Amino acid sequence: MGKGSGDLRKKEGFPSTSLKSDTFSAWAKTVTECEENYGVTRERGLTTEEVVKSHEIYGLNELEKPEGTSIFKLILEQFNDTLVRILLAAAVISFVLAFVDGEEGGEMGITAFVEPLVIFLILIVNAIVGIWQETNAEKALEALKEIQYQQATVTRDGNKVSSLPAKELVPGDIVELRVGDKVPADMRVVALISSTLRVEQGSLTGESEAVSKTTKLVEENADIQGKKCMVFAGTTVVNGNCICLVTDTGMSTEIGRVHSQIQEAAQHEEDTPLKKKLNEFGEALTMIIGLICALVWFINVKYFLFWEYVDGWPRNFKFSFEKCTYYFEIAVALAVAAIPEGPPAVITTCLALGTRMMAQKNALVRKLSSVETLGCTTVICSDKTGTLTTNQMAVSKLVAMGSRIGTLRSFNVEGTSFDPRDGKIEDWPAGRMDANLQMIAKIAAICNDASVEQSDNQFVTRGMPTKAALKVKRSTTLCCNFLLNLILVFVSLNRFWLGKWDFTKDRLKLRLWLMAMSYSLTCFLIIEGCCRLWSELEQRIATLEFDRDRKSMGVMVDSSSGKKLLLVKGAVENVLERSTRIQLLDGSTPELDQYSRDLILQSLHDTSMSALRCLEFAYSDVPSDFATYDGSEDHPAHQQLLNPSNYSSIESNLAFVGFVGLRDPPRKEVRQAIADCRTVGICVMVITGDNKSTAEAICREIGVFEADKDISTRSLTGKEFMDVQDQKNHLRQTGGLLFSRAEPKHKQEIVRLLKEDGEVVAMTGDEVNDAPALKLADIGVAMGISDTEVAKEASDMVLADDNFSTIVAAVGEGMSIYNNMKAFIRYMISSNIGEVASIFLTAALGIPEGMIPVQLLWVNLVTDGPPATALGFNPPDKNIMKKSPRISDDSLITPWILFRYMVIGMYVGVATVGVFIIWYTHNSFMGIDLSQDGHSLVSYSQLSHWGQCSSWEGFKVSPFTAGSQTFSFDSNPCDYFHQGKIKASTLSLSVLVAIDMFNSLNALSEDGSLVTMPPWVNPWLLLAMAVSFGLHFVILYVPFLSQVFGIVPLSMNEWLLVLSVSLPVILIDEVLKFVGRTSGYRYSTRTPSAKQKTE
Repeated sequence: MGKGSGDLRKKEGFPSTSLKSDTFSAWAKTVTECEENYGVTRERGLTTEEVVKSHEIYGLNELEKPEGTSIFKLILEQFNDTLVRILLAAAVISFVLAFVDGEEGGEMGITAFVEPLVIFLILIVNAIVGIWQETNAEKALEALKEIQYQQATVTRDGNKVSSLPAKELVPGDIVELRVGDKVPADMRVVALISSTLRVEQGSLTGESEAVSKTTKLVEENADIQGKKCMVFAGTTVVNGNCICLVTDTGMSTEIGRVHSQIQEAAQHEEDTPLKKKLNEFGEALTMIIGLICALVWFINVKYFLFWEYVDGWPRNFKFSFEKCTYYFEIAVALAVAAIPEGPPAVITTCLALGTRMMAQKNALVRKLSSVETLGCTTVICSDKTGTLTTNQMAVSKLVAMGSRIGTLRSFNVEGTSFDPRDGKIEDWPAGRMDANLQMIAKIAAICNDASVEQSDNQFVTRGMPTKAALKVKRSTTLCCNFLLNLILVFVSLNRFWLGKWDFTKDRLKLRLWLMAMSYSLTCFLIIEGCCRLWSELEQRIATLEFDRDRKSMGVMVDSSSGKKLLLVKGAVENVLERSTRIQLLDGSTPELDQYSRDLILQSLHDTSMSALRCLEFAYSDVPSDFATYDGSEDHPAHQQLLNPSNYSSIESNLAFVGFVGLRDPPRKEVRQAIADCRTVGICVMVITGDNKSTAEAICREIGVFEADKDISTRSLTGKEFMDVQDQKNHLRQTGGLLFSRAEPKHKQEIVRLLKEDGEVVAMTGDEVNDAPALKLADIGVAMGISDTEVAKEASDMVLADDNFSTIVAAVGEGMSIYNNMKAFIRYMISSNIGEVASIFLTAALGIPEGMIPVQLLWVNLVTDGPPATALGFNPPDKNIMKKSPRISDDSLITPWILFRYMVIGMYVGVATVGVFIIWYTHNSFMGIDLSQDGHSLVSYSQLSHWGQCSSWEGFKVSPFTAGSQTFSFDSNPCDYFHQGKIKASTLSLSVLVAIDMFNSLNALSEDGSLVTMPPWVNPWLLLAMAVSFGLHFVILYVPFLSQVFGIVPLSMNEWLLVLSVSLPVILIDEVLKFVGRTSGYRYSTRTPSAKQKTE
């Protein structure tokens, strides 16, 4: 495995670069100093011997792949859970006991094996699912490796190697980069071949536009965005060619540090709030089970251990192994009853259903556990570009010349996307498409290398406008939205033009009008046609590429009228300096005086204060040398175009036409989403790599900051935040926070501090640099449309629409799902309390065992499963987004809820044991005749001392019937308390099933009565109850299954007895709910986070 410079790395908080980079900051050194440090020249490059030595020191230029966890270790990890270990121990003991009993053969021996096999099956399925999740959890590291480029053009031994595998690069190598190349390593720019070099590094830094690179050194303490003379591995060259010197490879590169941070974050992943609560519950349950089992054992010790007292001391001990084994089985049954086997399967099912509901809202959940974590999110750390904004640069303001010198016209432009139907130009002078506005439209259409296409019902840019300074993040164009809106107005005024134009003299207007008359075409097709028409009538014959010095782009066009024009677009200050005239509304071009110049600059300043990027349009006749130029390389003037230093002189004596202000507009629905977050108490923090002023303007517009408030203490750069003395106190400020120019380590540090302060953090991101923070956050949210695969693989949730408001909707859905999960968890726990109470009462009273372990497993896994799952479909609270998110350490079961279900559990125990006793001791109960099967009655004293049956003189019992079976006890009357208990045991099991079904109705609402929230609000629950009752009927009335489970069919009267004993559970819980609502007992004591304490 290649280690890059990993062997020389140091760890100080975050993974650092190699030792060489620590001691030599290439970005702060001149090109000569860099070449001397690495002992290389750009003409010769490294020698073969030097490369071999460097490989021995630095290794291959690739990212480390950590050793994967062995399958054996993964298997062991699946059993590193308290409840699972208890269940495993119970299964092993049950299997041993079943094996001992099975030596005697018979049907009961076979039945005894069902219980351990079912438990083992549950554990095996659980382990398989867990291992599958583990092996798919770390794809982020593999995806990261895929973005490294495979080949590079390198100079070695004085020769150029055009296809060297990128992994063989070493520090000191001389590499040539061209347009479209992906940078293979971190490198110092030593020479520019073209006039300009621009690199798209947003995937690493979060910047929203391509960055110009230079050979000039920068300050040694510059942040990653400020290192203008460095190019970084994984980024892309979008304009120009250059020669670079490799400074870092492999794990020592910036992307290598991101890789290391992902690994570090993966090692510190924490359990979700719900899992923590279930683990705490499991530990508490372990103690309770141990105490109850010991108590049951102590109560029954008199049945298998006998002694006599001689002289006041116990003597003559007698031990019955058979009875000891029997009561040990009771203890195992108690453990099986106490452990809720159902929650793992039911929680997984409920979360899976929750992910489907979220997917319908464009939130794709990758990790099931993330669903419930969303419900307690207290802080959302959001990226700006593409999440809060549309990531589609659009014109927001148009400034054009007036009718006379010293006057300007200003138009606000609506619209937030490339869709031509989106938005309009406000205060447009209807019917007056003057010459000045026509010239702006012409320059915008022709001096532009970008195009807009329709793809999957969306409008997107195609191609990279690398020579027009219009390239921003993901090939968006700076002036396209303006052009689309402008031409829409052009088309909409066709009726006015119909009466005013002389079509015989103006072919352009005729063709535009004919296009407008074909309005059955989509607006998009019309606009595309207009753009193509401009290009046809104004043939481009030369392009003056953009460069960083003059900051403009120009094109020479040969008009259909025979006139040649130079059209220019660029930075307002720079183009205005080379302008000597202005074009007025009527098309005239008087001299540009100082007053007009100052007026334009003041308008530029006002526009820039709104964080808009401004772009000027100007034109002139071509210089006299180009009057006959037709684009031919043989023309004498063509030589001037080969030297970019001539472009400024060519683009002189221009006529200023107007300028536009562009921005990445915020999404329309984001402001309301942020207001919803504020309502429920969720803090929104914006963390972006963009510049401070632009980010602040957007935050004010979307409501993170109020328009007139001082935000100096709430808006910091990443570097400024790292210098803050009390960082946690800064993060505790109320209201929104902004961190601009943020690097990956800044994002990780913010997330880490928030989590230490007790916050549940959702972090959004769409780039490689966001992956470590996404991994570290409680909820990592990636963007589905614009995201890198690295960020997606590191995330817990992916937004299909890249929209911040989708996160807020998902949080609301998470709250609802968590409430439903609490409902069925409480339901299943209350059912298990009832089973424990039943077994404990059986042991305490000394009566025969009412239910065997396999019956309890059936109830826990199968009968209780459908209702528990159906509770996940409970309708959400209509005011869910008006309630504060729950605190992560909020009690899953409050003291009041525990008391309620202890009461319910005790009733379940009394009912199941009581019906068992009723069958043995009564012929009727509440008017229900129970004597039809012919069974014999015994006294309660006989039932509680059934172990002494063999010493009873004259004890006889009559045969009784159960379905088609007849049970006779002539040979051994005492079997009436062994095999003869099958009818009473069936009644106990049926009462337990019925009470669980009715108890599920109680779980519809934690506090609400069935009067206000009737059962039919969740029809799935009614269906689930029917399914569970149906399953119970199956094992009752199918002979083979009834034999396996040790039960018999029940008569109609016996079912009436079951219902009469079961229904009161609803009334009891209704009374308890009423007490809770009126007394306030239902509220739990919650521990607020540090931020909430501050508030």
